[in-house]
This record gives sequence, C-alpha cells and structure tokens, in this order.
Amino acid sequence: MHAIEVSHLSKQFGTLTALDDISFSVAEGETFGFLGPNGAGKTTTIRILTGISTPSAGTATIFGKDIIRETIATRKQMGIVPETSNIYDDLTGWQNLMFTAELYTVGKNEREKRGRELLELFGLSERRNNKVHDFSKGMKRRLTLAMGLINDPRLLFLDEPTSGLDVQSNLIIRDVIRDLNARGVTVFLTTHNIEEANLTCDRVAIINRGRIAAIDSPERLKKTIQSVQSIEVAFDSAAAGRIEDLKQIPKVSEVRKEGDKFRLFTEDPSSVIAAIMEYAKTNNSRVLSISTFGPSLEDVFIKLTGLEIRTKGVSTVE
Repeated sequence: MHAIEVSHLSKQFGTLTALDDISFSVAEGETFGFLGPNGAGKTTTIRILTGISTPSAGTATIFGKDIIRETIATRKQMGIVPETSNIYDDLTGWQNLMFTAELYTVGKNEREKRGRELLELFGLSERRNNKVHDFSKGMKRRLTLAMGLINDPRLLFLDEPTSGLDVQSNLIIRDVIRDLNARGVTVFLTTHNIEEANLTCDRVAIINRGRIAAIDSPERLKKTIQSVQSIEVAFDSAAAGRIEDLKQIPKVSEVRKEGDKFRLFTEDPSSVIAAIMEYAKTNNSRVLSISTFGPSLEDVFIKLTGLEIRTKGVSTVE
C-alpha cells in the first residue's frame, strides 16, 4: 500500500487549469520532493492531498483511504507544515504545541511528553514559556514544524520548510527530515531549494503548468541530460570582461558567474580545460581551482520547465 496514491487528478478555477490530469504515488517511508516554478500547481496539489480543497476530477488516497470521502480519518494520520507559519503570536511556544495536540485529540500525558521532546529537538526548550511574538523567523519555523509533528504522524507534508531561514534552522530541519525518514515516516516536501531536494529526497517530481514533467530519483534525473556537463574555475584575480572572454572558448555553450567562480557548460570538458589553462597563461592569470561536474538537479529543472532568466551574461533560476 502506498502512503499517497494520486490518479488522474485535475483542478480548475474557472477557465484556469491548475492541475491537468496528474498521477503519481509515494511509497511508505519515502521522502518525496515536489518541485516546480511559482504557479506550477504545487500548492493546489497539497491542498487537495490534505483535504482542504476538492479536485475537479480524479482521486487521491492516503494510506488507502480516499481523502474526500474519509477526510477526518486520513488527516489524523498526517502532519501539516504550511508555508506560512500557523502559530499564535500571543501564545507561548508550549501553549501553541498543546493547542495543536488537542486539535488532534492527543491525550494529555502523551501530548506533554511529545511536547517536551519536540521543544528539545528543535532547540526551543529554554523559550517554551516565551510568547511567540518574541521569536525569530527561524524559531517560529521550527515551532511550526514541531506543531506538525505533535500527533506523531505517519505522513508529514512540508510546504517550503526552509524558505528564507538562517543556516542553523536549515540544518536542524534537514536533520529532522532525515531522522523521520529513518523512522519510516513518509515526507512530502515542496521546495524551491533544488539543492535541498537533491540532498534529502529519495525521489523528485517536477511539475510545470499543472502537469508532471518527470518523476525519478535525483541521480537518475540528472542522467537524462548527461550531455550537460560543466567546468567550474576560479582565477587568482578579477578581470573586466572575463565572462565574454570565456564565452569565446570553442565548444563552450554557456558561461555563468557563481560567486568568485565561473561555470562553463560544454559537451567536451577535456578540450575546454586545456583552453582555460591556455587563456590563463596568455592573460597572466593563475587558476586557483578547476573542477568538472555532471548535470545537476538544477540543470534538469531548467531543462524541463524552461525557467531561466538571463541578465548581462549571468543565468539564474527564479
């Protein structure tokens, strides 16, 4: 039995088709990433899977139960962490946790035990009696995740869990996802952070314009565009017009500046490396580091969604 089974799901808002006949399944204990640009259908899918919205066509089941016909039974088995924190600023961290537990009808002894464990896990024990309006954004996000876990769910929905967070909160949340996965909890993760999906997900679905463009493990998705290889190089000094110079190297299809490094895309890394070394010698520069890379999950995402913005020779993903 799958944790999630989606069959020919569609959703229309008037003349707008938000979801267009999508089908996929998520295995029990799997961390499943759901990637897509803004407006692709990610939030609509989560709203249907969590019983907030009804589909225009198709079905969705959670552990074999229909989400529409058996909404209460299915929601008892899931935790939900929305993109916008659903906490009450005028309550303390502890009061928010206990209130959420009561909504899930978690018994008093169990909810207090789990509440203490979760506050410790997320580094919030010392602030348990502080009102949440004094919390930082990262602390609020960690509390929201603790609230999503208070009922010990079999399935956890995470909608952009690390968006805009500090490094410490990011690492804590990433570690928690790994721990949940090790304990057999199914995690359904939507994110704009492609590297996050690459590091945490067993499989990834890429959705674009309401349709599933691809579903597979991150590594297998990368192999679908094996021709996209790249070389990352750092020089010992800055130079005006370096991007344009590097673009002139034969067999280089694209150049991106990434921090203090340059990434050159090519189907022939060997000849391009030789040309880079010759370029450095000719221009009295020294190569500090040079590395070759196969295609990244970001490259797959760009290829499948066509989402790319170019400004003055620099390519970025929105």
